[in-house]
Amino acid sequence: MKATFIGKENNVVEFEMLFSNAEIEERINKVYLAERSKYPVDGFRKGKAPRKILEAKYGKGIFLEDAVNELVADSYPDAIGQILIRPVARPNISIKDFKEGEDMVVTVKVTVRPEFTPGQYKGVEIEKIVPEVKPEEVDAEIERLQTRNSRIIDVERPAQNGDTVNIDYMGFVGEEQFAGGTATGQDLELGSNTFIPGFEDQLVGAAAGDNVDVKVTFPEEYHAPDLAGKDAVFKVKVNAVKETEKPELDDEFAKDVSEYDTLDELKESIREKLMKDAETKAEFDMKNTIIDVVYQNTELDVPEDMVESQTIELIDEIQMQLQYQGISLKDYLDYMGKTMDDYKKEIRPDAYKKMKTRLIIDEIANLENIEASGEEIDAEIRGISEHYGIPFEQLKEQFEAENIEIITQDIRNRKTIQLMYDEAVIK
Repeated sequence: MKATFIGKENNVVEFEMLFSNAEIEERINKVYLAERSKYPVDGFRKGKAPRKILEAKYGKGIFLEDAVNELVADSYPDAIGQILIRPVARPNISIKDFKEGEDMVVTVKVTVRPEFTPGQYKGVEIEKIVPEVKPEEVDAEIERLQTRNSRIIDVERPAQNGDTVNIDYMGFVGEEQFAGGTATGQDLELGSNTFIPGFEDQLVGAAAGDNVDVKVTFPEEYHAPDLAGKDAVFKVKVNAVKETEKPELDDEFAKDVSEYDTLDELKESIREKLMKDAETKAEFDMKNTIIDVVYQNTELDVPEDMVESQTIELIDEIQMQLQYQGISLKDYLDYMGKTMDDYKKEIRPDAYKKMKTRLIIDEIANLENIEASGEEIDAEIRGISEHYGIPFEQLKEQFEAENIEIITQDIRNRKTIQLMYDEAVIK
C-alpha cells in the first residue's frame, strides 16, 4: 500500500491509498478461507467448496467487500504514518472506480489535529494569592466537631426551633386522605425546612402527647401534580420532644475527639490543616489563571469534530452524575424544558474551551518533551489500587491500553501545568 498526500483545507486532510491487485487478491483469499464455511454447496462438504465455485454460485464479489474493508482498516494506521498526520476523527472513505484485476485507489478525508503555536507560556505574570485562615473558620470547624459529638435527649417542655420532634401524621385534602402523606415515628428537626413551608413552624410550642392540626398549602411547583397548589391539613401526634445536648468546649472535649490534650492544641491543628487546604487552593487558582492567560494569547481554531466529541463527553459525564442521583438525562431535560439539541448548544462553549485548553497544554508538553515515566504511571496506578483496595499487580494487569493512555495524559498535563507555574512571574 502506498499513501499519497493530496491537500489540506480547514484542518481536513485528503489523501489516497493505492492497493495493488496482488494485495487485494491476497486479502480476498484470506476472507474466503475465513468465511467459506458459511456458504453451503451441494456436492461439497461444509467449508470445502473452492472459491471459484462459491463465487459462481453466490456472486463474483461475495468476498470482495469484506476484503476491501479489512484491507483499508488494517492499512490506515500505516497510511497516516507515511504522510505524517494526526487524525482526530473518523475518516471519510470512498473508493474510486474499481475493476477486478486492477489496482484500487481509496480516497480518504479526515480531520486532523490543528497546527498552531501556543501563546507565551513561560514568564506569565500573575498576582499572588495569599492564603489565609480566619478565626471564624477555625471556630466553625470546632462547632462541627461539637455537633458531631452531641447527643439527643428527651425533654419535658414545649418544642423550640432546633429541637427534634418525633411525630405520627396523616395528610388530608378536604376530607380525603392522600397517598404519601402518612408516617409514624418520624423524627423532624424544627427549623430545618425539610417539610412543606409552614409545617415545622406550627409544631413550635407543642409538647409530647399533643395532637396538632397543621394547615399548609402545597407549593405550585410541587413534584406531585395532584397536590400542587392545594390546601391540606396534617393531623399530627407529637410522640416526643428532644433537644441536642452539645459537649462543653474544653480540654476534655479535645481529648475525647482528637489526639490532642488541650483545646488550644486542637484549634491549632485545625488552623494548620485549613491553611494547608488554603495554600493548595491558592496554587490551584493561580495555575488556572496562568492557563487562562495562555488560552487568551493562543490563536487556535478548534475543528468542529473535536468540539462535537468533547460535547458528547461532557454530556456523558453529566448523565453519569444524574444517574447517581436516580435521575435520567431525559427526565432532567424534560423538567428543564429543553431538547437534546438545545442542551448541546448550551454546553458547546464549555466544550470548545475545554478542547482548546487540552490542545494547548498537550502542544506545550510536546514542545517541552514532557513525558510520563513508567515509575510515575505505576505510582498513579498504585494510588488507585490503595483507594479501592485492589492489589496493585492485579489492577495493573487489568488496565487496558485506553486506561494507561488516560493516566499517561493526566501525568503529562500536570507536569506541563507545573512547568508553566514554576516559570511564571508571580507578583
